Amino acid sequence: MVFLEFFYTLREAGLKVTLQEWRMLLTCLEHGLHDSRIEGFYHVARSCLVKSESDFDTFDRVFASYFEGIEGVVELPPELLEWLADPKPFEELTDEMRAALEHLDIDELMRRFRETMAEQTERHDGGGRWVGTGGRSPFGHGGEHPTGIRVGGPGRNRSAMKVAEDRHFQEYRTDVTLDTRNIKLALRRLRQLTRSDGPVELDIDGTIDRTCRDAGEIELVFRPKRRNDVRLLLLLDVGGTMDPYYEPVSRLLSALYEERGLRDFKAFYFHNCVYERVFETGRLMRSESVSTADLLRTYGERWKLMIVGDAAMHPSELTSARGNINPRMETDTTGLAWLNRLERHFDRAVWLNPDRPVEWAMSSTCRTISTLFPMFHLSVDGIEAAVKALVGARAATVRPVLAPGAASL
Repeated sequence: MVFLEFFYTLREAGLKVTLQEWRMLLTCLEHGLHDSRIEGFYHVARSCLVKSESDFDTFDRVFASYFEGIEGVVELPPELLEWLADPKPFEELTDEMRAALEHLDIDELMRRFRETMAEQTERHDGGGRWVGTGGRSPFGHGGEHPTGIRVGGPGRNRSAMKVAEDRHFQEYRTDVTLDTRNIKLALRRLRQLTRSDGPVELDIDGTIDRTCRDAGEIELVFRPKRRNDVRLLLLLDVGGTMDPYYEPVSRLLSALYEERGLRDFKAFYFHNCVYERVFETGRLMRSESVSTADLLRTYGERWKLMIVGDAAMHPSELTSARGNINPRMETDTTGLAWLNRLERHFDRAVWLNPDRPVEWAMSSTCRTISTLFPMFHLSVDGIEAAVKALVGARAATVRPVLAPGAASL
């Protein structure tokens, strides 16, 4: 009966689930394909019941709502989201007021968030306790708190420790028609021609030299063809503060897919910082991800690494265990530890930042990341400089001291 109600809930949400698909799901459950886990049931149900990727988000919302409370799923009541509409203007805090705000760790923050949601019965604005807008509370949006959860509303100061009800983001396009050829021309410097085993070609100069040495007796000399030996791994920050840069990042990705000279090319997504998993699509779903440890094992030191992102996030995402802004994807290893592992693994690595260079010094996380990776602006000149760094001689890099708990691989 529980599963039958779930069927009707999906139908009421607009998903066109048929009885045939429902019977397929029940058959999968009878054969134990869900492995007796709620996560396994989620993946099996989505595979059987969802016909189009455009319905994934609707399915996720229905699933989270229907199975509320299972494995820490936090579902926001609709009335709470209504209370958070039309935020109150925020009155800037003084330095003394900021210093007086309580700094909460992740466990305490999430505990208080759940308790506050259970107790709150009306809208609040400008306060310091309830889920509201324009205040000093650690819960809500449009205000300010050094260790807070953004609930509803857009990001403002790039300082949220967590984001409740984090949605899937729109992945970058690979079919964008470029307005100019400048990006492609800058990327052509990625071509690093070498000769290796493979198809051969006639060596004209070698043949003439050998023939002359043999007193005119023609001796044909062959050699392997020259081909580009560059293998490029691209990691793309998607969503949130990267949304304004959707078009330029899409142009870069399109140009890289059209750069046929690369020996090999692969792209993955992340949000804010690389943690234990990277994702094959911008939806950032666990079922479409690979572990970062497997990534390092698969893509060896002969690969070059290019990371694209604004490097702007709450400092805890770099330095704190379980600092991932998405509470469903928390890990005990810090984001800075994973970035250190990437930097040490790849012989050549660069970071492309779409923010203006004058803004980089304003972000503590950007300053930290720039000590790990040579950072370049996401512009034609910046791309050209980054490519030179990837294929040229590697400059000495000062390795920062790892934060406490940031172990090396």
